[in-house]
Amino acid sequence: MFTNVNLAAPIGAMAFLGTGLLFLVAGLIFLYTVIKGELAGTKVVVSAIATVAAIYVGFLLLFSFTSSERVLARGQEKHFCEIDCHLAYSILDVQQTKTLGNGPNQSTAAGQYNIVTIKTRFDENTVSSTRGNGTLTPNSRLGTVVDAQGRKYWPSESGAKALAQTEDPGTPFTEALRPGETYTTKLVFDLPVNVASPTLLLNEGEWLTRFIIGHENSPLHKKTRFQL
Repeated sequence: MFTNVNLAAPIGAMAFLGTGLLFLVAGLIFLYTVIKGELAGTKVVVSAIATVAAIYVGFLLLFSFTSSERVLARGQEKHFCEIDCHLAYSILDVQQTKTLGNGPNQSTAAGQYNIVTIKTRFDENTVSSTRGNGTLTPNSRLGTVVDAQGRKYWPSESGAKALAQTEDPGTPFTEALRPGETYTTKLVFDLPVNVASPTLLLNEGEWLTRFIIGHENSPLHKKTRFQL
């Protein structure tokens, strides 16, 4: 199974929250020692905060350095860990065209439009025994195409608007779903005609994930991408 983490999501989340709680308590103690003028106590607290921060950053980088770069073939799934379940994503189809839309609202690509159809699947086999059949609202998702030279391309807003005029653009990534349910989403990218080895990186949009140990968004962590 290919996932967006190389440390179990519950452990990463608990480590982040636990460290945050330690910083909060230490911060309150620091303020108390400053107000009371207890210089020795202040130094101890500062030292403790620095030690905890160093340990956390050390583990953050350790899991980043031990991660692996992967490129998934058409149909292979990338699982996003949602604490007590997984959402699986895969590319179903990629279509190319120079223009999208009709009439005066037609949009012409600077290079070539690539319409990527992505399937979202709530993997019912990863649901915990206590979760039940309730809906899950996914976190935000960001899609970026990266070529062989490392150049990044973001979804084309004009291309997406033109696509919506002539066909169903699919379901937004943030639409809630139940275990076993699926839907598709279409992303439009304006890529150079001669783009070399383009891959799609689909990852979480929340900035807090950058500080989660083992998370794909953390500093220097390797990525799992899709081949286009």
